[in-house]
Amino acid sequence: MSSTLPFRRTAALTAVLAAAVASACSSSQSGVATSAQAPLRRAIPADSGERHLTGLTQLTDGGENAEAYFSADGQYITFQSTRDGRTCDQQYVMRADGTGLTKVSRGGKTTCGWFLPGSKQLFFGATHHADSACPPKPDPSAGYVWGIDPYDIYVTDIDGKNMKRLTNYGVYTAEGVLSPDGKRIVFTSLKDGDLDIYTMNVDGSDVKRLTTTPGYDGGPWWSPDGTKIVYRAWHYDNEKDLQAYKDLLAKRMIRPNRMELYVMNADGSDQRRITNLGGANFGPSWTPDGQRIIFSSNHKNPRSRNFDLFTVKLDGTGLEQITFNPEFDGFPMFSPNGTQLIFASNRGATKAGETNLFVADWKD
Repeated sequence: MSSTLPFRRTAALTAVLAAAVASACSSSQSGVATSAQAPLRRAIPADSGERHLTGLTQLTDGGENAEAYFSADGQYITFQSTRDGRTCDQQYVMRADGTGLTKVSRGGKTTCGWFLPGSKQLFFGATHHADSACPPKPDPSAGYVWGIDPYDIYVTDIDGKNMKRLTNYGVYTAEGVLSPDGKRIVFTSLKDGDLDIYTMNVDGSDVKRLTTTPGYDGGPWWSPDGTKIVYRAWHYDNEKDLQAYKDLLAKRMIRPNRMELYVMNADGSDQRRITNLGGANFGPSWTPDGQRIIFSSNHKNPRSRNFDLFTVKLDGTGLEQITFNPEFDGFPMFSPNGTQLIFASNRGATKAGETNLFVADWKD
């Protein structure tokens, strides 16, 4: 979700991460099944170092495609994409083999989709209540920043019908992930003036704020047993930097060049930092056993657009690099049965800025 800002949330660094929170515009017609490129089998060179991945399959071909997440039964995938020439993301659903592609959003910009129990409905962040067109992009004079667009969370059937608005804050509210028991949603919102993490029931009731430290907290993801939440955050240790963050936030922007990973209990207690790597560490989720976090990072070269996937234990030890692609790999999620890993990547791109979805068999 995650993220989903351009965070949970994609190509060249700007395009890549921006699609993570970006989302769609263009056609306002939802529930439209469109043709999809047949999945492409890609070999992983024996000397690539990617020993955990086999049977790599490319599921999309063209545009910026990101934040692909499985339904609980593993039969469907939802993701956001600028496919077909769109200038910001729309939300799509397809079968896990890449067939049956359907656009489910209505315009504006979307991000961070997730399936509800039963795989017949999903929720995602969208801005079409504010405008059917794409939100304006941030002023380039501000440097590399993400726009904090006015998402609210919507629920729809997987064919795009029966859409309803779940939140009504009118400010950035997105990056939703469903709890393993299917009862609550964890999400990020600006509703109280800072980017913080909240939970609510699946009907939007009983909203609880989990984080309160000034600075960005986002990209939350439940552990497989539902007892913990991993997230990305950056908190400021001096008033000057904190004020610069607040000034940008007032303009609905954030500078995403520094983020570390944190974990907390599902009720918000025992918040603690996991990583101290430097650079941008984002898009965290969990290994199936709940003992490690898998995430994307450029900490080896923080000024580069080369993000790779890593795993780390909850105490910050045991850091292991999973992908070695020289461009972008991000937004990892394991399939419900733990046998496959889906992620977004620039590998194999035929045009500059393309980010496609890949799924690979996982080998411990």
